[in-house]
Amino acid sequence: MSSTKNQTRYFILMIVAMLFWGVAWTAGKVAAEHSHAEVAAFWRYAISFITLLPVIWYLKSPLKSDRVGFIYMLMAGLLTSLFNYLFFAGLSHGAAGYGGTMVTSLAPIFTYLMSITILGTKVSTRQVVALSIGIFGALILLRIPFEGFGFLHVESSYFLGCAVVWALVTILSQKAASRANPMFYTLVVFGVAGFTNMMFALPYHPFDYGAYDTVFWATIIFIGIVPGTFSTALYFISAGKIGAHQTGVFMFIVPIGAIASSWVVYGENLELSTLIGCLLAFVAVALFNMNRKINK
Repeated sequence: MSSTKNQTRYFILMIVAMLFWGVAWTAGKVAAEHSHAEVAAFWRYAISFITLLPVIWYLKSPLKSDRVGFIYMLMAGLLTSLFNYLFFAGLSHGAAGYGGTMVTSLAPIFTYLMSITILGTKVSTRQVVALSIGIFGALILLRIPFEGFGFLHVESSYFLGCAVVWALVTILSQKAASRANPMFYTLVVFGVAGFTNMMFALPYHPFDYGAYDTVFWATIIFIGIVPGTFSTALYFISAGKIGAHQTGVFMFIVPIGAIASSWVVYGENLELSTLIGCLLAFVAVALFNMNRKINK
C-alpha cells in the first residue's frame, strides 16, 4: 500500500514538473525578448547551478564518480549548453507554444528510438501501443496530416535541433546513472552548461546587470529555479530510475503547460488539433506508467 502511494505521488510530481517545464517556454520567450539569446542561456543554468547547491547539501548527495561518469557528465553538459542556446534562439524567432509543442513531442520519440539502437532496450506490446499513440499525437500536434511538412522551415530548425539534442542528453543520463548520484550528475551538467554558455555570452556583457530590465531578471530567475532546479533535476533522477525511454514519454505533458501559458501571455491560438494531440499524449503517458506498475 505504501509503495503504491509513493508511486502515485511520484507520478503526480512528474506531471507537475513537466507542466512547469512547459511554462518555461513562454517565460523563455519573454526573457529572449528582453535580452540576447546568449545572455539568457548563460543566466538560466548559472541560476540553476547556484540554487541546486543547497539542495545537494540538504540531501547530502555523494559528490563522486569514476572517469567514465565524468566523461558522460561533460558530454551531457556540452549538449545541454547547445540545447539551451537553441531554446532561446528559437524562441526569439518563433512562438512559445509552437516550440514547446514541437520539441517535447519529437524528443520522446527520438529518445525511445535511440534507446532501442544504443541501449538495446526491449520493446513490449504495451510500449509499442503507447509509443504509437504518442507518435500519432505528435503528428496531430504538428498538423502534419493537414499541412504536411510545412512546419520544417528556418525558424523551426532551432526547435528540431532542441529535440535531437535533448534525446541525446537523456540517453547520456541513463548511461551515467550507475556511475554518479543523480543530483551530483545534474549539478555537474548545470555547471558545464552554464560555463560554456557564459563563454559565448561574454561579448554581450552578461554581468552588466543594469543593461537588462526587471522583466528579464524576474523571468530568468523563475526559469532557473522552478523549471531548472526542480523539473530538470527530477527529470534526470527519473531517467536513471525508470529508464530514458520511459522518462522521455513524460515530456508529452509539457506542451500543455507551453500552450496554456503562451495563450495567456501572448494570446497564441489554441486549435482543436492541438487539444486532441495533447489528449493523446496523456493517454500515452498513462499506458507507459501502467506498464511500469504491472512489471513491478
